[in-house]
Amino acid sequence: MANVSRRTLLKLAAGVPPAVALPAVWTSRASAAGKGKTITAVMHSDLRIIDPGFTTAYITRDHGYMVYDTLVGLDASFKVRPQMADWTISDDKLTYTFTLRDGLKWHDGAPVTAEDCVASLKRWAVVDGMAQKLMEFTATLEASGPKTIQLKLKEPYGLVLETLAKPSSYVAFMMPKRLAETPPGKQIAEQIGSGPFKFVAAEFQPGVKTVYERNADYIPRKEKPEWTSGAKVAKVDRVEWITMPDAQTAINALQSSEIDFLEQPSIDLLPVLEANSDLTVAVLNKFGFQIEGRMNFLYPPFDNVKIRRAALLAMNQKDVLDATVGNPKLYEICGAYFACGTPLASDVGSETLTKGNGMTEAKKALAASGYDGTPVVIMIPGDVQTLKGPPTVAAQLLREAGFNVDAQVTDWQTVVSRRASQKPPKEGGWNLFFTFTGATETMNPIVNNQIAANGRRAWFGWPDDPKLERMRDAFARASSDEERKKLATDIQKEAYEQVVYIPLGQFRAPSAWRKSLTGVLEGPAPPVFWNVDKTE
Repeated sequence: MANVSRRTLLKLAAGVPPAVALPAVWTSRASAAGKGKTITAVMHSDLRIIDPGFTTAYITRDHGYMVYDTLVGLDASFKVRPQMADWTISDDKLTYTFTLRDGLKWHDGAPVTAEDCVASLKRWAVVDGMAQKLMEFTATLEASGPKTIQLKLKEPYGLVLETLAKPSSYVAFMMPKRLAETPPGKQIAEQIGSGPFKFVAAEFQPGVKTVYERNADYIPRKEKPEWTSGAKVAKVDRVEWITMPDAQTAINALQSSEIDFLEQPSIDLLPVLEANSDLTVAVLNKFGFQIEGRMNFLYPPFDNVKIRRAALLAMNQKDVLDATVGNPKLYEICGAYFACGTPLASDVGSETLTKGNGMTEAKKALAASGYDGTPVVIMIPGDVQTLKGPPTVAAQLLREAGFNVDAQVTDWQTVVSRRASQKPPKEGGWNLFFTFTGATETMNPIVNNQIAANGRRAWFGWPDDPKLERMRDAFARASSDEERKKLATDIQKEAYEQVVYIPLGQFRAPSAWRKSLTGVLEGPAPPVFWNVDKTE
């Protein structure tokens, strides 16, 4: 297959019905009149799932940062900082004691307690891969007083604080015990946090609008805001997220000041925004994102490793990156599982992906695999620019290799819900979906949620590879950089052999906002709306 250009992508996606652009932004702006200073933002997706412990979708994580807070945060030097709590570590490195700071209250007025936080940590630890690994080293986790949380280890583990401070999905958000005791597979009933903004349930219209109001009772830290640490000061009264899936409509709304912030403008239209002196265009996440293809290990055809390898051989990073991003200045061809340009980056196993020369081998491998023509159900979200390119291109590449592809066009929030289903593809399940992950979330085999291969406890796709899990355990115990580098390379080799997922390169996504906004923060999990002020 020839390289797929963005023009070709548009033709391929011509059958993808864009969601109707909603005129709700103007209605919303009018409804906000008289309610104080308001920031109106168009995010990369609309918000439907609002439990940050239910999905790794970034829009749900972004919602989490508005409503909830964390025990610790991360600064721009990757140093863990106190947030809701500070801590002490025993001399034998086995006991971590966290003490909640004064003045913490839930949005319903109740005080934050250590029991609330323990329950929140235990719920989070069921679903997050890095937290699962921490729990394997944990002897006990309990409230030792109204404001103190005690975590005791079975043996020293060097990633305790880094695990609690991980900045992206799943984030260790704190919530009241009564909500945290909701089973992880069931969504919480209320959005009650202790963070800088409150969720306005009465104005929530999924697919249309999400509203947050300043939490007047929030007492921010004194330190400067940096990444997910420091003072989370809500400087405006309201933040409204407006759903506007049509790229041109969103661009027009930003230029005419009908909205203030656009998280992911179409890369094709960036020159228009950059030429407008009233706008700022910048990359908030300097580390960028890794594109990934994830197969379902539970059902045919991808329960067969030979068929997974054939699909891997058919993939071509440049085709995917050209179709998704288009601008080579904003992407890197790179087969590293643990992020391009990092100490653990390696090209082991990625040769055909990065060179794009595996199609002939893919056809031979598929013919020899025993593949019987079982349809490959690929979910294509038609409403998010950066998410519809990879599956559209992949569908064409797989067809060329000889796969029977059933490309099902939907919206991203449906993909987010459906990918959690373990039902067979014929009963509403799936075989393959594509997403992207912040590079800071893939930088080693413990933080990388998708590299875990512990069966039905693993991330969506549920790979089961005890060998890989033993290697991850060894990495967690490694004491030198040289040992960690060797183990990471071995883990990547095993992950490619089993096709735990398919890394499809990295890219950076600029955001755009009106210069009436000040204080927009960079970080590994942008955008956050604390510290942002607005001049009318």
